[in-house]
Amino acid sequence: MSNEFVDVLVIGAGPSGCVSSSYLKKNNINVKVVEKTKFPRLVVGESLIPRVMDHFDEAGLLPALHTVGFEKKLGARFLRGNEVCIFDFSDKFGEGWDWTWQVPRSDFDHALAQEVINKGVDLEFETEVIDIKFDGTNSITTVKSKDGEAKEIHAKFVIDSSGYGRVLPRLLDLEKPSKLSPHSAIFSHVKDRNREEGTEGTLISFDIIETEVWLWVIPFSNGNTSLGIVGPTEYIDKLLENKNTAHALKKAISLSDYYIKRFGNVEFLFEPKHLKDYSCSVKSLFGEGFALTGNASEFLDPVFSSGMAFATESGMLAAKLTLRQLNREKIDWQKEYADYILYGVDVFTTYIKEWYTGNLQELFFHQPANEDIKRKICAVLAGYVWNKDNPFVRKHDTVIKNLANLIKLEKQ
Repeated sequence: MSNEFVDVLVIGAGPSGCVSSSYLKKNNINVKVVEKTKFPRLVVGESLIPRVMDHFDEAGLLPALHTVGFEKKLGARFLRGNEVCIFDFSDKFGEGWDWTWQVPRSDFDHALAQEVINKGVDLEFETEVIDIKFDGTNSITTVKSKDGEAKEIHAKFVIDSSGYGRVLPRLLDLEKPSKLSPHSAIFSHVKDRNREEGTEGTLISFDIIETEVWLWVIPFSNGNTSLGIVGPTEYIDKLLENKNTAHALKKAISLSDYYIKRFGNVEFLFEPKHLKDYSCSVKSLFGEGFALTGNASEFLDPVFSSGMAFATESGMLAAKLTLRQLNREKIDWQKEYADYILYGVDVFTTYIKEWYTGNLQELFFHQPANEDIKRKICAVLAGYVWNKDNPFVRKHDTVIKNLANLIKLEKQ
């Protein structure tokens, strides 16, 4: 079996792995990336939020992404029957990017990976991690190529950005159940033939069918649109009674008065995918010689598109701490990494839970809208969930519930 020696091994070439490896390469670290699949490949998570732009910028990946011409996302729209709530990222509390993109992830991830390769990172596709051992100072990772050949990669540190593959959580028994109640989704892409001209046609929307059930609509610049239904697993299972995902998604679209005209008769570009009980968690975000980033650690829920933000936030932070550790600094991974990342996870978890209780929806659709409250919530939706100057971050565990109760009392 052949051996390879690197400073850092990154598992997975999605956005988290690309941000980590690009940052490390920029800082003259010998980094290698192994990716199980061949790109381009289909993956969910097509709606970004502004916080990710900070990380792509810092990793030196923004210029390459700009050239592709992805659809700009300036905010988000929430629909409930005849009620409409629009958040504009340029009108939010605090500093931060006021736009981002909505992207077909196969194209987006492919562009990222190619740019990482252009920067000189050794990125190996169709290479699967089958085993890993840590000896206190180094790791030995056994990988298998598509032609079945195995080799050992020796690294001083491993960053697991394997996403839904969750390589180290599986190999090291780090899995644990999510705190969120089980939800599932069905999604596909369509050729958006009936798309309206102008902003209306390109706006990302969340159409609330019932308090816990919603439809996503994410238009892309290539003329296609991503459509998905999200709901409690029990609800999605009922939609799938005849095991036909296309029939289930068509039925879901027919529940939306707003979108039935636009999407009622369109063909799916691929057999709709069923993502069952997607939320997941881990016992620890790090260990001796490794850190977990993105969906390899925590995945919450697609409702506020937080997945990519955690992927790039954790990918960038893990890379920075790894660099310092390689430079002989003593790193407190619990305090500087886990506690920091999990604070943001807690904030978004609160917002997701309060979305599904209906409390957050009360705030979104309350009229007349309180513009100050809206700006503070908008900053959270933009991914700035570590800015404790924002009371909707700092007091996340009480503020939504309390305001929703006030609105309910007012109505009575």
